[in-house]
Amino acid sequence: MSVESVSAQGFARESLAVLQKVVESSRDDVAAAAELVAACVRSDGVVQAFGTGHSQALVLELAGRAGGLVPTNRLSIADLVLYGGEDPSVLDDPLLERRAGVAARLYDLAAPRPEDLFVVISNSGVNSVIVEMALHAKEHGHRVLALTSLAHTRAVPAAHPSGRKLADIADVVLDNAAPRGDSLLELPGGGSVCALSTLTGVMLVQMTVAEAAGRLLAAGERPPVYVSANVPGGFEGNLELEKKYAGRIRRTAS
Repeated sequence: MSVESVSAQGFARESLAVLQKVVESSRDDVAAAAELVAACVRSDGVVQAFGTGHSQALVLELAGRAGGLVPTNRLSIADLVLYGGEDPSVLDDPLLERRAGVAARLYDLAAPRPEDLFVVISNSGVNSVIVEMALHAKEHGHRVLALTSLAHTRAVPAAHPSGRKLADIADVVLDNAAPRGDSLLELPGGGSVCALSTLTGVMLVQMTVAEAAGRLLAAGERPPVYVSANVPGGFEGNLELEKKYAGRIRRTAS
């Protein structure tokens, strides 16, 4: 890649090409993912979304946003403090994501029902807490949808003691097509710049939501969807929709 390619237009050109590839290559996987989501909604389940690091951006894209499905819940390591009574200092541990038992604790705090779907998001797909969450969900009978980079996960060793990776565990895998290390534009002399996984991840999340909503509509069911709280009546209308899932979905200020 030339120096001239490391530019705003270079990133736009390269990332749009990958986005188009994702749209074309993921049709079957998105359809399968959408069926998991639609089945969850039909059975009065909640979509439990979990990720760490920058993958939390995609959790927020799925859970509790305008235009998104109401029965969605964001799981976060911060739940240990917010809902589990842990001292905030626990979050200072840089190795917390590698600690055994963290995912099981987060699962218990969420108190999911059997009909809930777990969406586990990780670009690498090897982080210990990510793999543990997917395994724990499967052990409790949940379906698991993964959003990950197959290129990255295939290029790095497993970190979890089981020797398994997120893609090995999930019922359906959405590949974000990000390269190993995530950065898209190669730098002269080595290294790269500009992460891609959030852009492609958002596309896959919204394609899945759209397809799931379409399937519900085709079956004569109206999908429970959030309206922006910043339009008249939006906040109040959303509160009414949330009543059906009281105690099962968390909506905090952050």
